Amino acid sequence: MRAVFADSGYWIALWRPRDALHEKAMIVAEGLGEIGVVTTQLVLTEALNAMAGAGEFHRRWAVRMVRQLAHHPNVEVVPQSDTQFRAAVRRYAARSDQTWSLTDCASFLVMEEHNITEALAYDRDFEQAGFVALLREGHL
Repeated sequence: MRAVFADSGYWIALWRPRDALHEKAMIVAEGLGEIGVVTTQLVLTEALNAMAGAGEFHRRWAVRMVRQLAHHPNVEVVPQSDTQFRAAVRRYAARSDQTWSLTDCASFLVMEEHNITEALAYDRDFEQAGFVALLREGHL
């Protein structure tokens, strides 16, 4: 089964109807069909952090979505481990020429480990790392 990686921007866009990427994320989500989605606990942490100030309803919605993702048959949530953290810090340190966050570095490593080339992301950093950012113009 083909798999794509889901970045925090994708989850945030899905969960926030007023987000600039909401419509694009909805269209992409509907067009995915039977596909595996890989994300990480770090990514979901970023998404939950982004929802923290959106009010009680949105916070509860985001928590419910994260809990559902953990049990969805087509979604793999990669847990944060000490090994992953250390590898991400090494990538982060090695790429000081980039603006990649630590979460981005961990995401890139997970994508490489899973042989994933496409990301449900708008972040240009994914393209700089050699991946396809599906929420950018010209994709899907």
